[in-house]
Order: sequence, then C-alpha cells, then structure tokens
Amino acid sequence: MEDWKSTYRLLTYCKHFFHRRLNPNFHNSKPFCTSGSRYHCSQPSQLVKPYICNYQQEFQTFKHLPVSLGTNPWNRCRSQYRCFASQASIIQRRPDFSTISSEDLSYFKNILGERGVVQDEETLDAVNTDWMRKYKGTSKLMLQPRTAEEVSQILKYCNSRCLAVVPQGGNTGLVGGSVPAFDEVIVSISHMNKFISFDKVSGILVCEAGCILENLIAFLDNQGFVMPLDLGAKGSCQIGGNVSTNAGGLRLLRYGSLHGSVLGLEVVLANGTVLDMLGTLRKDNTGYDLKHLFIGSEGSLGIVTKVSILTPPKLSSVNVCFLACKDYASCLKLLLEAKRKLGEILSAFEFLDHGAMDLVLKHLEGVRNPFPSSMHNFYVLIETTGSSESYDREKLDAFLLHSMENDLISDGVVAQDITQASSCWHIREGIPEALMKAGGVYKYDLSIPVEKMYDLVEEMGVRLGASAKVVAYGHLGDGNLHLNISTPQYDDNILSQIEPFVYEWTSKHKGSISAEHGLGLMKANKIHYTKSPETVQLMANIKKLLDPNGILNPYKVLPPSLFTESDLKEFTAKGRVEQTGSTLYIVLQ
Repeated sequence: MEDWKSTYRLLTYCKHFFHRRLNPNFHNSKPFCTSGSRYHCSQPSQLVKPYICNYQQEFQTFKHLPVSLGTNPWNRCRSQYRCFASQASIIQRRPDFSTISSEDLSYFKNILGERGVVQDEETLDAVNTDWMRKYKGTSKLMLQPRTAEEVSQILKYCNSRCLAVVPQGGNTGLVGGSVPAFDEVIVSISHMNKFISFDKVSGILVCEAGCILENLIAFLDNQGFVMPLDLGAKGSCQIGGNVSTNAGGLRLLRYGSLHGSVLGLEVVLANGTVLDMLGTLRKDNTGYDLKHLFIGSEGSLGIVTKVSILTPPKLSSVNVCFLACKDYASCLKLLLEAKRKLGEILSAFEFLDHGAMDLVLKHLEGVRNPFPSSMHNFYVLIETTGSSESYDREKLDAFLLHSMENDLISDGVVAQDITQASSCWHIREGIPEALMKAGGVYKYDLSIPVEKMYDLVEEMGVRLGASAKVVAYGHLGDGNLHLNISTPQYDDNILSQIEPFVYEWTSKHKGSISAEHGLGLMKANKIHYTKSPETVQLMANIKKLLDPNGILNPYKVLPPSLFTESDLKEFTAKGRVEQTGSTLYIVLQ
C-alpha cells in the first residue's frame, strides 16, 4: 500500500482515473514495476514499459454517442497515458485538446501553401523523435511557417481550436522538450533562417530564430566577431531553440549566459499577438524587461521568431591545452590557479574523468590519446583568448610551470596549431556521441557547488556497482556537471537506483537539477527539487496569464498537475468511469 501511496502523490493529476474507489479490483491487483516505480492497476494488469521510442501503453477513452460528434472538443476525447524514460513520468493527454480535422488542414494550407504543411510519415517520424531516441510523439502534422505573421496566424487559429502546439528548432534537446508528448501540432521554425542585420561597430546581430548556430558562427567569423555561445550540437541547433532553453555551452565562463547576451526578441504569444521586443540597445531601463520571461521558457510562453544578440570581437590569440590530473582535488586547485593567473584571458575550463576518456577512445573514430603512454584519472581542457599572442603565451607558460611544480598536473600538451586545438576540443565535444554509441545512457545535467560535484559521481558509482558505468564531464569553470550512466541497454532496475536519488542528492547540496538542458518532459515533475512551491506556483500563474488554454508545449517545464486538475474535475463531472477487463472508459453524458 505504501508503494501505491508514493506513486499516487506523483500522479495526482490522474487520480480520477486511478483512484482505488474507481477500481474495484485494486486490492486484488498485481504489482508491476516500470522505470523503478511500482504501480497497481485493475486485473488483468499489463506491464507499462518506459516510453522509449517503440514502447508505449495507451489507456483510451471513448464516448458513447447517439448523435454526431460535432465540433465540441469534449466529444473528440482520446485520453492517453504514457510512461517516459524517467521514473514515474506518466503523462496524461489533456482531454480538452482537439485533434486535427480536414478543416484545420485546409486552413493551414491556405496560409502556408502545400509545402508548408507536412504529413509525410517518414518526415514526421524524424521530427516526432528526440535526438536521444528516448521520447517519441505521434503528431500527424508539421507546419513550416516562413514569417512571424504566419506563426501568428497559426497560433491564433490553434488557440481558438484548442489545438496543442510544439515549437521545434533543430531538435537537439536532451530532455524531450522539443518533441510532442502525444499528437500536438509541430511548428518548425527551420525555414525562418534569414540574417536581418549586423552592426560592425556595436557587434549586434539580428537574425531569425531558425538560423543554425554554426552558420551564425561562420558568418560572424568572417566579420571578425564571435558568437558568445558555442555548443557541441552547433551544426544542427538553432538560435531560437538556444534562446528558448537558455543554452549554456562552452563559452559561458567567458561571456556569461544568454540572459546577458540577448538584447531583444520578437515573440509570438499563444493568442497570435506578435510581441516586438527586438531592441538593439544595451541599456534600456523602461519598465519590466519582458524578454527574460522567454529566455529559458522552452517555448511554453511564446514562440521566439527573431533574436537580437550582442557578439564580442574575435581576438587574435587563442591557446588550448589538454592536461592530466591525478585526482579531482587537483582539478579544483587548478581551476583556482587558472582564475588567478590567467585571469582575463581564461575562456574555457572543461573537465572529464577516466571513464569519459575511455569511451571516447573506444567509440569515436580518429580520436587519439594525447598521452599515449598512460591513462589518467582526470583531464582538463583549458582555452585562453586574448589580443596579444606573446603576452597570452607568457601567462599560460607561467601558469603551467607553476602547476607542474605544485603537482597539480601529471602531464599536459599545448596545441601548436588549429588542427591540434580542434583535436583537443573533439575529445571533449565527442563524449555525448561516444555515450550514444556505447548503448543506453541516462543523462543528468546538474549545477552543483564545485567542491561537492564529484562526490555525487563517486556515490553513484558505489550505488550502481558493476551494473553500469558512471561517466562524468562538464563545465567545471561554472559548476556544471554532466552525469551520465552508461549501460548496454535501458534497464528499469538501474533507473530505480538512479532516481530519485540523483535529484534528492542535488537538492540536499543546494544544487539545480537542470543547469543548461532545461526541464522538458523529463524533469517537469522534478522542478520542486530546485524551486520552492511558491516560486513554481508563480511560474504557473505567468503561464496561465500568457497561455490561458495551455496550448504551447504542454506537459513540459512545469508539473502537469498545476494545470490539468481542474480540467479533469470538469471532465469527469461530465460523465462516469467504467471498466471492461483491463481498459478504463470515461463515458460522457
């Protein structure tokens, strides 16, 4: 019974369907496990597998009708429940959301043309599936607007019809935030990829949200500037998605977060209102700075269509070194010394452990060990960027000599040209790809006080033993740990050992359960580990104000229970729950 109560608290938003008083066979039911949690359902019970690509279990709701279905959204309800690859992440399709009709398709084709309305199964299969292949929706429609006005028309119509929408950029997210949970309409921003303006004096770039980050980097490089953001996924990710998730990346130590770099946004709200905040001023203190609401909101408050961003000048002197350390304490001391002795030229301080290096060497082609004679416990990549090659190199050499003399470094190499520098960065940036090739991987993106960061890795290793390989890397310079548990295949027993332990540990040590990846589907129900109830409720109030029908990226960022409980009460008030065998029905009057 305690097992049920524990799960029940996590599933309050579907209590009307799983409440024991509505299930006469509850006490005689069979226990079963999925993703580490035990559930009880009416006989005959079925194993609800984690929703990892090809696994799904749907509980469907039908309406007994003596008359035509008509246009009432209540009459076209098809309630679904899905388990995702995070413990007890069961999502229920909101019953008030409509489904696509032929009239809807005709409307979208009128404003976008035939090419802007995609129903091809192969294309939809790709955009329904996230990069990790853990989350997969069932959307039957992708729309491809080319202007903010078209986005506005789409959202205004979807809002009036209560059609749920998922904004999608490059679909490189790691928490299921950019793919449908069910059959939401996918609004792809990929065709909105124009460079609007660039001011060489101020370094301010204005572009559309669908611009690929790598293209922006190349454009700015030709202009003598750099993007303040750099990610391993830069070849696919788009600036609109980067802003919507407040992506951190490899240059945050030097240039800060997008909250500081983004000067203005154009955003389309759920009701179709185009919010023009596309300023290019570095100082504007008139009222509330509303753009910050949308930076990191993961498309749940509005769809970003244009971005104004401050870019720094490209500096001529870049140095990269790859160092080996004997233990994590040496990495921390090295970080402190780097901040003191490299100061203003320090632009990146990344670390990876032995397990991460081992995976890269095994699974990535063309990668060579910088220290072929031996493996080390920890590795650190340091980059400096400045304007004077001789001055910067002198500072770096002095720092390295001091670190060697104080036994902070076991070995090290300094890149002599851009090819060697790229090889060093390829090791660090190639870890996610190597993990994917190794099998199943559970990924956790955490902010933790740096002195405690590796304690979690060690405790997780002891906790899992030989059943999984615990791998750690991340942005040590800004306290961001990427904790990865690598397994031959996904395993519920392993997941039950990871969660909720990893979140409880992070919360206990005053950390954040999402440093830069966002919450998405994976962590929407976990936000309370980092934020207070009052803070979460205020977020929910803002969401309800800007998107009262909740059509924008539903089920993401915030716990669905904050929005669906009243809907479910109204829904069940319109009918009754019946049961046939293992199927639950909601019969609407």
